[in-house]
Amino acid sequence: MEHTWFAKYIAEFLGTMILVMFGNGAVMNTVLKKTNGNNEDGKANGGWLLIAISFGFGVMIPSMLFGSVSGCHINPAATLAQAFAGVFPWAHVAQYIIAQFLGAMVGQLIILAVYWPSFKETTDPNIVFGCFSTADIHNSKLNGFISEVVGTGVLMFVAIGLYHGLFFHNAMDIANIGVGFMIMGVVLALGGVSGPSLNPARDLGPRILYAILPVPNSDHNAHWDYSWVASLGPIVGAVIGIFVYKIPFGL
Repeated sequence: MEHTWFAKYIAEFLGTMILVMFGNGAVMNTVLKKTNGNNEDGKANGGWLLIAISFGFGVMIPSMLFGSVSGCHINPAATLAQAFAGVFPWAHVAQYIIAQFLGAMVGQLIILAVYWPSFKETTDPNIVFGCFSTADIHNSKLNGFISEVVGTGVLMFVAIGLYHGLFFHNAMDIANIGVGFMIMGVVLALGGVSGPSLNPARDLGPRILYAILPVPNSDHNAHWDYSWVASLGPIVGAVIGIFVYKIPFGL
């Protein structure tokens, strides 16, 4: 069944909303005080593994829901990379990206409402900000940029390979599962430096909300000087990743 472009925009909006709800919701459950994921002050029970798993499912589930509708990019970097590679029309890039950013912001608003009492209990503004966006852990934008490029490049290369590889050619849902596990692997293996972002909408959308909303215990320092790393790095990485696959194997 061929869907209208408007239906595809809605799918991108909803898919990105689910991604942010699952991913950033797991961060909140892990690091905020007085949550079931962090029963002891300052000691997270689920830790980084919980966050990685939740981000993985945050991509896997929307892919199963909307992969046949919009391709389930749910990431401006993925949309731009496919447009540069000639497999997605430039005429719809802006609409996809707008839908993705709006979805990320709505998803963040939903989980912010869910965890609002825990934000009131968490007095460290750095932890509060970490529930929204990525930051410069090693005080090195270059290191963060390299991390984002490598992580998103690997992610894009593997995702394109899964969807275009002969083994999964007629089994898209199996490929969707593979992409979900790939997200988990990238977050676990390559996410220790910057978060990571891997997705400009997932980072910049919540960052804007952090800057303008009266979030409890927020210092409203949205780290704008680092935001370009979390946005440009994934785009560069995704473009490199798709061409590393396309040049030898085609699309």
